[in-house]
Parts: sequence; structure tokens; C-alpha cells
Amino acid sequence: MTLFRSLHRAAALLLLMAVLLPARAAAGPPADYTHTAWGSLQGAPVDVLKFAQGPDGWLWITTATGLYRYDGVRFERSDSVHGQRLYSTNVLGLLAARDGALWVGYRLGGVTVLRPDGARTYMEADGLPGGAVFHIAEGPDGTVWVAARDGVARLRPGHERFEPQGAAVGLPARRMFQILFARDGTQWVAAQGGAFFRRPGAVRFTQAWPRTTLMAMAEGPDDTIWASDDKGRYYRLHTTEPAQAPRPEYTASGMHFDRAGQMWLLQPDAVERVGAPPAQRLTLQNGLSGALPQTFFQDREGSIWIGTSAGLDRLRPNRLRALATPRHFDHPGMIAGPDGTVWVGDYAGHVAAYTADGNARPLLRSGFAAAHRAPDGTYWIGDDQALHRRTADGAWQTIASPEGLRGLDPQALLQADDGALWASFSGGGLFRLQGGRWTRDGGLAGFPAALAMVMARGADGTVWMGHARNQVSLVGRDGRVRRLDARHGLRLGTVLALTPDGATMWAGGEAGTALYRDGRFLALHGGGGETFRGVSGIVRLAGGDLWLHGADGIYRIGADALARWMRDPAQPVAFERFGALDGLRGHASQLRPLPSLVLAPDGQLWFATGSAIALLDPARIPRNPLPPPVLIRELTAAGRHYPLAGPAVTLAQGADTLQIGFTALSLAMPERVRLRYRLEGVDHGWQEAVGRREAFYTNLAPGTYRFHVIAANEDGLWNDAGAVLDIRIPPTFVQTPWFVVLLALGGAALLFAAYALRMRHVTRRLAERMQERMHERLAERSRIARSLHDTLLQAVQGLIMSFHAHVRQLPPGTRERERLDLALDRADRLLVEGRDQIMDLRASAPPPDLAEALREFAAGLAEPGAHAFEMTVTGLRQPLRPQVSEEIQAIAREALCNAARYAQAERIVLEVDYGSAAFTLRVRDDGRGLDAAVAQAGGRPGHWGLVGMRERAAAIGASLRMASGPGQGTALEVTLPAALAYGIEEHGRAAQPASWGTEQHHASAHEWDQSQRG
Repeated sequence: MTLFRSLHRAAALLLLMAVLLPARAAAGPPADYTHTAWGSLQGAPVDVLKFAQGPDGWLWITTATGLYRYDGVRFERSDSVHGQRLYSTNVLGLLAARDGALWVGYRLGGVTVLRPDGARTYMEADGLPGGAVFHIAEGPDGTVWVAARDGVARLRPGHERFEPQGAAVGLPARRMFQILFARDGTQWVAAQGGAFFRRPGAVRFTQAWPRTTLMAMAEGPDDTIWASDDKGRYYRLHTTEPAQAPRPEYTASGMHFDRAGQMWLLQPDAVERVGAPPAQRLTLQNGLSGALPQTFFQDREGSIWIGTSAGLDRLRPNRLRALATPRHFDHPGMIAGPDGTVWVGDYAGHVAAYTADGNARPLLRSGFAAAHRAPDGTYWIGDDQALHRRTADGAWQTIASPEGLRGLDPQALLQADDGALWASFSGGGLFRLQGGRWTRDGGLAGFPAALAMVMARGADGTVWMGHARNQVSLVGRDGRVRRLDARHGLRLGTVLALTPDGATMWAGGEAGTALYRDGRFLALHGGGGETFRGVSGIVRLAGGDLWLHGADGIYRIGADALARWMRDPAQPVAFERFGALDGLRGHASQLRPLPSLVLAPDGQLWFATGSAIALLDPARIPRNPLPPPVLIRELTAAGRHYPLAGPAVTLAQGADTLQIGFTALSLAMPERVRLRYRLEGVDHGWQEAVGRREAFYTNLAPGTYRFHVIAANEDGLWNDAGAVLDIRIPPTFVQTPWFVVLLALGGAALLFAAYALRMRHVTRRLAERMQERMHERLAERSRIARSLHDTLLQAVQGLIMSFHAHVRQLPPGTRERERLDLALDRADRLLVEGRDQIMDLRASAPPPDLAEALREFAAGLAEPGAHAFEMTVTGLRQPLRPQVSEEIQAIAREALCNAARYAQAERIVLEVDYGSAAFTLRVRDDGRGLDAAVAQAGGRPGHWGLVGMRERAAAIGASLRMASGPGQGTALEVTLPAALAYGIEEHGRAAQPASWGTEQHHASAHEWDQSQRG
């Protein structure tokens, strides 16, 4: 026998010994519940006295040291509710009313009601009985009843005071422990001396039997009212005197009934479900949080809560129901039986036919390593000793394993269409049984050397075998062997499951799950990277749902989702997972027996793990119909905590970081609650909160934001309304639009100042360059004038003088002399005009100021003449554009020269006006004026002075006007708009005036500064 088999035999002996121990010692928690315990190490309250749950979903817990609340994730001590502080931390009574109010009773007297809009504490002065408040209950009409040490009182809706209820209504005066409203409307009160009841419509209470002190009551599913005395003995209560004195039927510290009508008893060291097998008992030894379980509560999602002296416990109903058996299995194998049962066996026991409720009928004294059901109704079951064949008529036959393989487990069995049996033995290889004779590999060639793990029959009768090492072999009706591997898309590693699905075949393996279709394997993959690994059981239901049992749990893939995947295998398939939270203990077998999942005749799914079998009815999966309430718990901004008293909150100026805490109040399976949130204006879509219940934001700008959070329970039922909080962040001054405007204006001013400085610098450089160019031009003109004067004029003058000497030798009065004198006169005039032109060329470079330049030029003209010169400057002096200045000076010089040399004027006036709208230059003289023909023609033939002045004026955009007549003098005016006249620098600011008002300069023929004023 192999070492593996020896170990299993040893384990079987231990299990058999365990079965022989007393049932109470083998007790365990209820198998159809998942148990969780909390104590002080987990931050949970201890010495729990009462539970309550209101419409908002919070689980409230009272202890002698304070009030606590639980949201499914953490326990919080609550010294205040809705912002209102409790009167005392020593709390006892508790009620979560239907209207959302929370009522808290104190051990030393008094009751506080807490609502979102305020709180109120009632004392003896308000009609409340004195002493410890043991119980608070709400009547069908909304009346609040209080049972206290010193009596019972009620507070009717809309009333301000409690109304004591005592002898006037048939109740004792002291020691009132509990108030119960039965389903038929009867009101019960447990008190010192007995239990009292009042039918609907009655005024007075009547005492029930037995007539002894009764402290705790419970109503059973059959409407029986149970009550316990001060020794923990429970009696049935009678409204009429019974024929025999009532006797106690149970002894417990507490009796309760869940919504299904199941009785639960609290014992000093255990919680027991009455009517369940012995294993259905939660004790200190198997995980109860502490001794003295003293309160019981079932929340709105069906979970049961137990309060103990050292903590609290939760029993959550499992979706998966454990098959009730007197012992644990040792790697069970399963096959659907012909009579509506499921045949189950393992390594430690024998094969039995099981029903869903755990009833077992012995079937075969054999272990269970592999099994197969043939289409003709034949069953095959094998272990390491032999194979067992059951025919359709129920007869069993034992068949020996192939020679030399006794002691080796069969791994897989399959009966082919011709009746032959294919069998794979672990460590022995593949064999075919036909006609009572075993043949290795069935006499065929081409099989992989790796062990055949599973077998299945295809729709066309082909025998499929899944092997280790990522191989599948097919045996056709023609006896030929074909192999499939990675070349055909197979990437499963060890193949653990083969399930036909019409013309296709599902395959599961250690590395995933795939569908064989059209000659290739298509890998099944789900969202979040799910690969469905370790699948050793596959079932496709008639409705189209696909169920898988693998290494990571149980998967359900809906028919619609599977159909979408089959149309587009590249897309992930939607799925639902069931695991330990749902009651699955262990994982699917990765070796044998296989398969680990079977469909029972009654439609339920059976899932085998290492030591247990779980059942699930796919048509009646327990669901949570309650979407989780969502709450925004807290908000912290820039290190400051803000109370959340309403739907909106305003933060401090400049707050740019947020930390928002939220929760979803689902207590059944908080591990599977999904939370999504978004901050409108920041998040573009929903953010998934994975493993946390907080959101963080940084670098927020001032403005109004809306934070929205939603949640879904374990079944994907969303609370789309969720919770909403409007958040306003006021701006600081530097974040306001006014600051932005001021900043923009300041920036614009700086830019303008920089621009102005740059323009001033550029203008200055331009002026300097223009001056340099002007000096260069004047120097060049002076050089040319010197050259002309020193060469041409002197040579011409010498030539004229030579001609004069020769003319004087001719006799006066002769015709030749007269002609030569006439020619010499013309030459003298030409010499004078040439000298004048040279004088113009030698004119000195003008100073920066136009008026000064013209003054110096006019002074030069006045020196040899006999005329008077007067100059007037008005307006704010400023530089002209370089080209304008040059052309204006040229026009003025030409006009002054004409007036000084040709007009025979006695008085010349020059006026310069720096106007804000236009620049004006005027030249007037009192000379002989122009002939009418010259004035009309615009100049003398062969002379270009007047023509040049007009051309210069036109070049700079100026207008030139001239008025003259014989003997009337000449007046010339040049006008240029200010925008064209003045320099690039700021008008009126760049050139500083010498003085304001009018300036006048006078000149005479001999002394410029002593001339007459005009």
C-alpha cells in the first residue's frame, strides 16, 4: 500500500475515534452560519447589554461604559449622537424607533431621546419612573414604553410627559423588566411577581400563569409566550389558569426566536440552536467571544448578534448549506444517483446515498476514488482494492483491478458506447476492460505518457481524456487516437475537468478554464484578471448558467454574460464568486476524487472540498434585498475637522486639501460592499474605493464642489442615491478675480513701462544715429564745397580775371569789347550762384533744436545784408522726426535765402509754431515780391528753388502755401499734422521746453541782438 493510502487510513482511524467521543465534546457552531467573534483585541465593546438597529442602518450597542455603534467595519464609541451628548455613559436600555429616533436608558435612571434636530432627557419630573431603565419598547401606535425599577410609563406621540402605568391599570408598582407586543396585538409586561397581559382595546392588565417573578419573555412561531424566572427556568405563559401547575421546559439565561422561527438558547458558556444536531452549538471552546452570553439580536439583513461579557459574536446565514453528517469527510467523492439521491464516499468510510437534508442510506462497502455513470444506467465505483459495477437493475458486481495494480487508486473511469470500460490508475497507467480482459492503452498507440486525470464522452461518442502536463487525447469511433495540446490553444496545465456542452467541450485545469470549439481551445477570463484556475468541477444548467468549482471558490456565470462571451471571447466575462464568506470550507479537489461538482437530481448543486460537502440551490440563492445606506461621516480640510450638520459645509479660506470619510451600513458581508465616489468638478468619473472608506484631494481651487458617494451590497444591489455633500471653498484675496484683475493691470503697467523705456532707448539711439549720419553728410558736403571752392571756383575766377585783363586791352566801345563784357558779366553771375551753392553745402550741422538751427542759418544770411530779421517760436518745443526736420530746414533755408538775396527786403520774419495739432513754419518778407508770371508758373525757368520746396513738403506729407505779388512781399507757410511731425518719443514729454509761452529773436544787418522788434 502506498504511503499516501497509509496516511489516509490513519486519518480515518482518528475520525472514527472522534465519532466515538460524546456528542457534546464534538459540538461546533451552526454549520449553516459563518461565525465571527470580536473582543477587546479587535477594538470591540465588552460586556454587551443590548443591540438595536434603526432605519439608517447603524448597529447600536449599549455597555456599562458607553454607547457604541458599528458600520460593518469598525466599532466607535459614541458619547454624542447627532451632535447631542448623552446624559450618562452607563447605558442599559436601548430602542431604535421607526421614526429614526434613538432612545437610550440609563442604569441609574433617566431616558434620552436623540434626533437629528435635537435631544431631550426625561427624568422623574417628566413622569418617568425612577431607577435603572431595563427596557424600552415601541408600541404599534408609536407610543414609547419604558420598564424601570420603579414602574412602567408610556409617552404617547405628541405628548411632553410620560404617563406612569401602575395599580390603576393592574400593574405592580416596582421591578418592571420587559415589555413585549405580541403578533396578535396583546401587550405583555414581565415584572416582579409575574407576567401581565392586556388584550387590544382593554384598559387593565391581567396576570398570567405561572404567578412568580418573571424577567425575560419571548414569542415563539406558534404564538406561545415564553418567560423565565429569576433562576433561568423558562415557562409557557397561560392567560387562563391551567389544570396543572406550569412546569419549566428549558433552563437558559435567555431564549430567543429568529425570523425563521428557530429557537436559540443562551447558556452561561454557550449559544445553542434548539432542534439542531449536537454539532449546532457555539461554545467558548469553539470560538464564542466570552462567557455569559446575555443578549440576542437579529439585524435587518438576517445576521444574529450575541453579546457576551468579553465581546460580541455574529452568526451570518450562509448561502451555501453544509451537508449535515455525523462526521467530517476525508476527501469525498460524489456521483448523482438514480433515485434522487447523491452517492457519496471517501477514503475513510463507505459509499452511502445522501439526501439534501443529510439523511444517509448505506450503499456499498467500499472506498471512493473514482466513479462513472454510463448512459445505459450502469454505475462504476472504484477504490484501491477493486472496481464495483452496478447494473440498471440494482445488482452489484466486483471486478478486480488489472494484474499488479491492486493497491493503486483508479483516477478516472468511462464506459464507451461499445460497453468497454476505460480506466486510468494513478501510478499504473491507462487500461481498457472488454470481455472481462484488461488491455493496456486499449491496444491503441498515440496516448500521452502523462496520467489521464479525467474522462468524458463527446456528443459524437468520442472518448475525451484530460491528462497532466497540458494534454488532451481523443479516441474516435474508428479507434484512432488524436492529441490536443498548446498548438490547439490548450494552456491549462493539469486537466482536472471535462464537461460536454452540445458540440463543444468545457475543460478545467490548474491554470484556468477553456472551451473547445471549432478545433481550438478558447480561454475563459473574467474581469479583474480572473482566470478561473484549479477548476475540477463544471456544470452547465438547462437555463444556460455555467457553474465552476475551483481553487479560489465557486463561480457562477450567467447565461446572458456567457452568450456575450461566446460571441466575443476577447472580452472578459461577468461572474459571481462564492467562497468562505458564503460558507464554503476548503477548495475544490486538485487530484481526486473528481469531479468536485455534481448536479443532483433535485436541481441542487453539490460542491465537495477536502472534508465537507456544500449545497446550493441555483434557483433559490439567498440574496440581500437591502441596498446599503450610505453616510458621509467626517470631513477634514487643511488639518481642520468640520462637523457635518447638514447637506453643505463651508471651509476656511484657502483650504486646498480634503479628506472625506464615508461608509456603507451593510453588516452582513461588509467585505464585499463596493463603494464609489466622485467630486464633481474634479473627478471625471466614479472612483472605486478598494479596501478603504476615505477619499483624498489636494490642490483644490476655490469654488463649490459636490461630493457624491454610492454603494452596493454583496449582491451588487446599488444605492444610487447614496450620500451627497456640497463643499464650498471661499477664496483668499489673492484668489479672487479682483486680485487677478489687479495683477493683470500691474503686469500690463510693467509691460507698458518696459515698452516705453525700450522705445525711449530705441528713439534715443535712432536720433543719435540720425545725427551721426547728418554730421557725416554735412562733413561730406563741406569737403565737396572745399574741393569745389579750392579747385573749380578759383580756377573759374582766375580764368575770368584773365579774360578781364585781355578785355581791357580792347578799345572801349568796340563791338568785340561789348560782347566780351557781356560774357564776363554772365560768368560773374554764374560764379556768384556757384558760390551760393557752395555756401549751402558748407552750412554747419544743425543743432538738435530746429529753431536754433534756423536762427544760426538766418544770422549767417543777415551778416552781409542790410535787412532786419525777426524770429518767433510758440508752443512746446520738441524734436521733429529726423526726415521731417531735414526737409523743414531745407524749405526754410531756401525761403530765407530767396528773401535775403533776391527780394531786396528790408525786413524778414520767421515764425515756428509747435502746435499740439500741427507744426507750422512761416517765412514773410517786405521785398519786391514775385512777378505774376513767376508766381503763376511756380518758379523761374531754369530755377528749381520753389519746385524743390514743394517736392520736399509733399515728401513729408506737409501742405505748402505761398502768397506774393510785385512790390507786396512774399509769405510762405508750411503746415504738418502733429502725428507726422513730432518724434517717436512721447509727445509733449520727451523734449523738455526751454520756456513756456512765446520766444522772439531779432537780427539786423550788423548786430543780431540789437535789431528792431517787428
